[in-house]
Amino acid sequence: MNGNATFRHRDTAVLSVTAVDAPVVKTSAEFDEVIGDSYRRNGLRPGMLAQLAGIEERRWWGEDQTFVDGAVEAARAALQQAGVDAGSVGLLINTSVSREHLEPSIAVSIHHDLGLPSACLNFDLTNACLGFVNGMQLAATMIDAGQIDYALVVCGEGSRSPQERTLERLAADDSTAEDILSQFATLTLGSGAAAMLLGRASEHPQGHRVVGGVTRAATEHHELCVGDFTEMRTDAQGLLVAGVGLATTLWQDAAEEFDWDDMDRYIVHQVSRVHTSRTAEALGLDQSRIPLTFPTYGNVGPAAVAITLAKEADSLTRGDRVLMMGIGSGLNMTCLEIEW
Repeated sequence: MNGNATFRHRDTAVLSVTAVDAPVVKTSAEFDEVIGDSYRRNGLRPGMLAQLAGIEERRWWGEDQTFVDGAVEAARAALQQAGVDAGSVGLLINTSVSREHLEPSIAVSIHHDLGLPSACLNFDLTNACLGFVNGMQLAATMIDAGQIDYALVVCGEGSRSPQERTLERLAADDSTAEDILSQFATLTLGSGAAAMLLGRASEHPQGHRVVGGVTRAATEHHELCVGDFTEMRTDAQGLLVAGVGLATTLWQDAAEEFDWDDMDRYIVHQVSRVHTSRTAEALGLDQSRIPLTFPTYGNVGPAAVAITLAKEADSLTRGDRVLMMGIGSGLNMTCLEIEW
């Protein structure tokens, strides 16, 4: 395979990874109550979010909070956990899908609130739900190149506004079964934040080495999931089939360079019960090694893999092999190995 689809990192380690929970819990039963009449009027059964997607609840930020506040809190915790001063950070990458405006970048707000130095490069990197893993890859490339000593990759996501608007639309008397099914994915989203600090492995032997990975694209499927500031419309079945197909192709190609059949943890993007089980079956993965956060956090976009890793970190031991498995609508997928 030509290009940069397969890559290895030489001297980068994960020094810390943190997650911040949004405080307001919203259950799927509450959502069902809001749009229950629309379900019944259109011949659909309430309970699909819990029974089909496996999502019992998700979280919202409080009315006085934003996803940026969450990202800043997670970043501060990551710096403190690693014992690294903010003045040493040379790169800040914000990977959130959520945004309240087109410009300036979300990164500038986070950079300012953290008090990062003027010499710290900062920008947004958006690639749907794959953004955080892409941010890790880019940060590791710059550390390996000697351009920076430390990088912060952050992500804050807020699902409250699009979900409130979607619930209002779907509760209307003129909502159709097609409306409910096409906007169903919006109701699976969650709010939360995560941050990761990366540094030079040779200077931090206690860190967790970033080994390398493989990335693949299937952009012929770029219209299967399209979101804007108010809603997300998805061909759920088409996205499932295309996503599993892309994962299978990547897995087969990766076998030439990596042996990922017996990893200690598979940190998959948290979409739903169906997506997780179908992907695991297609790749032959041991599902007991796939920690799940979607049942109580929903799909927290690009932050989902980092949140899952942060919550799993205490159960990992030195030498464990961890595979970050990110996928984003478009479609793009990257698997990135970490030696814990």
